[in-house]
Amino acid sequence: MMLLTSGTRGDVEPFAALARYATAQGHRVRLGVPENSGVDLSGLDTVSLDVDFHRLMRTHGLSPWTAVRHFRSEVGPGMRRMFSAAVRETLAFDPDLVLHHPLILTAPAVADALGVPRALAEFVPVATPTREFPAPGGPTVATDLGRFNRTTYAVPRSGARLFRRDVERACRQLPGGRAPAPASASRATLMGISPQLLPRPADWPARVHLTGSWHDGAGVPAPDPAVTEFVRGGPCLVATFGSMSAGDPSALGRTLVDSARAHGLRTLVITGWGGLALPEGSRGDDVLVVPAAPLDAVLPDAALAVHHGGAGTVHTVARAGVPSVVVPFLVDQPFWGRQLHRLGVAAPPIPRRLLTAETLVPAVGDALARRERAQRVGRAVREEQGLRTALDVLGTL
Repeated sequence: MMLLTSGTRGDVEPFAALARYATAQGHRVRLGVPENSGVDLSGLDTVSLDVDFHRLMRTHGLSPWTAVRHFRSEVGPGMRRMFSAAVRETLAFDPDLVLHHPLILTAPAVADALGVPRALAEFVPVATPTREFPAPGGPTVATDLGRFNRTTYAVPRSGARLFRRDVERACRQLPGGRAPAPASASRATLMGISPQLLPRPADWPARVHLTGSWHDGAGVPAPDPAVTEFVRGGPCLVATFGSMSAGDPSALGRTLVDSARAHGLRTLVITGWGGLALPEGSRGDDVLVVPAAPLDAVLPDAALAVHHGGAGTVHTVARAGVPSVVVPFLVDQPFWGRQLHRLGVAAPPIPRRLLTAETLVPAVGDALARRERAQRVGRAVREEQGLRTALDVLGTL
């Protein structure tokens, strides 16, 4: 089977886990991935899709005109390379099945050209409409429109039209020099999402499978000994905004440390792509700043997490059984922030532009009071067999 994923770490990690699990079950698997994802891919048969999403996502803080130029100079060419690489590498592998991320827009055409079934993988439910909530990341994400919620899914789907010509160009590599038309529907959609975090909507069709999260723990590195010693040295707040960066990183770092100290907590600051930093005046023995750390390894010893609410981070925090404060930046993150609060495992989300000590100090207190509920949810998430369920579904296609 050919697995094709796009995006950043939160999109690549679950695909890598499924590739590792399917290979261990005796399947012939190749994984197409973006460059520079930061995910451990050792032992896997992988190929590059010729795109670096670190470069594509460098738009935070840019003016509208600069953002347009960035789209023309980075995003457009990067997506074109990815579409082409997906076709080229899939043809070279000649799989009996294609499983792909929604952004791999050439996957339907190449699967049809090979005459093999394909399935869609979602870690944020943006391609499968429902009346129960609006499309995560859409313009009405904060407004429940009732029976009109389904109409909001037209917005993310319409984004594919921006790349129609690029898809057609990539498909010139196919036998006959063009894509079969119209593309056949996917045989199944695999939602690599925990039902503990998102109960299955009643109006999803039967071909949509809520498998549970895709996680095996095999690719989780051991943290630096200094990090382990720090998080085990007393109640600790773990702060990370992952790939997000906006505003003043030092001011954000100061707000996090001051809010943790207000509750007698120590702070592990994971700077990620540069969204967090620590000014000199906030340093102390109760603060440790590192560029990266494996959340699966450090969070079980934490008192709570403050994070951006990306789908991958949300599941990692939930699996660890710790409460959180979500500070959403964009796209699906407000959706997950509200969802975790609704489930009772997080304080009400704080939009990044409203993040101050005055808003974060009470939110940390709120989150700490939810620890028992977070631990119960964590135990249930850890019992899920998402990889086995996903592979079982693929075996029926």
